[in-house]
Amino acid sequence: MPFENRPVEQTTLPNGLVVVTESMPNVRSVSAGIWIRSGSRNETPELNGISHFLEHMLFKGTSRRTAEAIAREVDSVGGMVDAFTAKEMTCFNTRVLDEHLETVFDVLSDMVLDPQFPADEIDRERSVILEEIRMVEDNPEDLVHEMFTQNLWGQHPLGRPILGNSRTVGNFNRETLRSAFRRCYAPNHIVITAAGNISHQRLLDLIVPRFGGSKPAQNGHAEIPPAPAAALATRSKSELEQVHICIGMPACSMTDPRRYALSLLNNLLGSGMSSRLFQNIREKQGLAYAIFSETNHYSDSGMLSIYAGTSLETAERLIASVVAELRKLKETPVPADELRRCKANLKGGTLLSLESTGSRMSDLARQFLYFGNYTSPEDRIAAMEAVTSEEIQSLARQIFQPSTASAAVLGNLNGFRLQPKHLAC
Repeated sequence: MPFENRPVEQTTLPNGLVVVTESMPNVRSVSAGIWIRSGSRNETPELNGISHFLEHMLFKGTSRRTAEAIAREVDSVGGMVDAFTAKEMTCFNTRVLDEHLETVFDVLSDMVLDPQFPADEIDRERSVILEEIRMVEDNPEDLVHEMFTQNLWGQHPLGRPILGNSRTVGNFNRETLRSAFRRCYAPNHIVITAAGNISHQRLLDLIVPRFGGSKPAQNGHAEIPPAPAAALATRSKSELEQVHICIGMPACSMTDPRRYALSLLNNLLGSGMSSRLFQNIREKQGLAYAIFSETNHYSDSGMLSIYAGTSLETAERLIASVVAELRKLKETPVPADELRRCKANLKGGTLLSLESTGSRMSDLARQFLYFGNYTSPEDRIAAMEAVTSEEIQSLARQIFQPSTASAAVLGNLNGFRLQPKHLAC
C-alpha cells in the first residue's frame, strides 16, 4: 500500500486523551494500542520497577474478568494482546481481525481502566518478576548493557533498570500499585492509536463510552534532564567464556534535528553486515562473532552504544579497533558511495518497517507522544536524504569525545581493568 498521503486522523477528548488512526482498507486486521506516557523514568528510587510491575498486574483480572477470562476471550477470536514497559512509556496493544475489534478492545480497555490487583496475584507476579531480574543476571549481553546504562546516566532515573531490583520489587504492595496506577493511568497521560481496516469514527465509538468519563490527573513527577557521566566499570564473572564489552556516549534526543545524521552515523558504524565495525573487526580481524552499534532516543537525551563479545586475550585489541573506527569518522569525511549505500539502506528499512498494521500503529504513537503531530515517511526520508557527509563528520566530532565516553566490561577478567586511555577517540 502506498505511504504518501496516509489517511491519518486525530481527535483529543475533553479529558486530554488523544486518539489517532490510520485507515488501511486493503487489509483484514486492525492493530490498536493504548500508550501510557509513563515508564521507568517517572519513578522514584523507592518505586523503581513499579511501571513494569503495573504492566504485569493489568493482565491479572478486573471486576468483570479473571486473568484466565482475559486470555480465553482474546484467544477465542484469534486475537493477540501484548504489552511492554520502556523508559518513557508503557504500551498495551492488540492485533485482531477487523470484525472482532470490539470484543478485544473491550478486554484491553477493561484491563487499563479497572484492574483489581488481587493480593494473591501480586505475590505470584512478584515471584515472576524476580525471576525476570535473575534472567538478566544470567544473560551477559543484557547485563553489560544495564551496567553501561547505569554508568552513562548515573543516579538519573534513566540509569535505573526498567525491571527494578529485588529490594524495590519485594516491597511493592496493593496500595503502592493502586496509587501509582491512579497517578499514571489518567486519560491526559494516554494516547490510543490504531491502524488497519478501521475508520476513525468507529474507534471513537469504542473509546468514548469507555474512557470519556475518566478524570485527568497530574502524575506529580517533574522530569529533570540527565547529566551524563563518563564512567568505566568492570565486573568479573568466572563462569563466562567471553568478555562482553559495551562502549558509548550521550547523543541526540528524539526531537533533535541532528537525529537523521545520527541514524546515518550509526548505520555506517555498526548497523548491519556492511557496517565498518562488522567488516573491519569481525570479517577482517576475526575479533568477535557479535558486534554492533545502536542508538536510544528519549525526550531530552539519547545515546549511541557499541556492543561486542570477544576473548580476554583480544579484549584490549578489540577496544582499540573500535576506538580507531570512531576516530576515523571524526577525521575523515564519509565517501559519497558509502553514504549513498547507507541512505538506501535506511530508506528501505523505514518503508519496509511500515508494511504491517502493528508497525504503523506504533509509528503513529511514537510520533504523537514525542512530537504531538504526524510527519509522513516521505518527509522523514527527505530529511535523511538531505544529510551531508560534512554533517555526519561534524556530529561524530561532537559526540565521540573521551570526556563523555562510558564503558562496561563483563567476563572472567583475570585482573583486566578498563582505563580512560582505552577510550581516547
